[in-house]
Amino acid sequence: MGNIAILCQIAQTSRGGYYKWLRLSAKPEKDHKDYLLIKDIFEKSRQKSGWRRIKMNLQARHNLIMNHKKIKRIMAKYGLTTKVRRRNPYKDIMRKTSEHRTFGNILNRKFKQLEPRRSFCSDITYLYYGCGQKAYLQAIKDIATKEIVSWELSNNLALNFVLKSIENLKDIGIFKNQSIIHSDQGAHYTSPEYISKVKDLNLVQSMSRKGSCIDNSPIESFFGHLKDEAEYKQARTFAELNDTMNKYMDYYNNGRYQWEIKKMTPVQYRNHLWALQT
Repeated sequence: MGNIAILCQIAQTSRGGYYKWLRLSAKPEKDHKDYLLIKDIFEKSRQKSGWRRIKMNLQARHNLIMNHKKIKRIMAKYGLTTKVRRRNPYKDIMRKTSEHRTFGNILNRKFKQLEPRRSFCSDITYLYYGCGQKAYLQAIKDIATKEIVSWELSNNLALNFVLKSIENLKDIGIFKNQSIIHSDQGAHYTSPEYISKVKDLNLVQSMSRKGSCIDNSPIESFFGHLKDEAEYKQARTFAELNDTMNKYMDYYNNGRYQWEIKKMTPVQYRNHLWALQT
């Protein structure tokens, strides 16, 4: 009995099976060249390309039309797993209801107001703190006095902190029916719950035109000052960040003099405007 026959007997295979394996093993890996092309595209996209983008790139860059089933098979074979993009929280909120509504731009950039508590603007911004942690600040500004009349901080984009900030308007003292509350067209402000809260306070909703941040520039300006002046990045915990925000809001309203409002603080200017009306 020859050596090959003995090896086949040990391996419990036929001589035909052995010679077939020998022929295949002498050839390069079937998918190796295609794998290298796919891998190059996959890595250059920071592992974010799915089969569709790879298929388009193969055709555009290498003039190679490859069946999508083959691309998916090779990716699975060599473990080229696409990094899944995180879901947009705004889209998740929008999906929960079909009753979201937008409103016209009633404020229409009328930012020179002389009557306190008549027009408000509102928006959300993000704040990084600690070791790359992210929080969200919702603020409401009296356009006439530049006073921040309500704010809430949250470690997520759930609707509750925006609803709470609008409820806080009940506690700001003299309040006028049919005052304007202006915002962008974000999912929080178009939600049925927010619209209901606004109606309960006898406020009138106004919204920026889509893609026009200038329509809400008073609150954008405030966020710019806050990020320049508040030392929020030094906060190590959410509690520390919240304390930093409370202190800054107190400073902004009561200690920060502004040239445009007769060199007064927002609270001083609010009292000044009220005195003129009596």
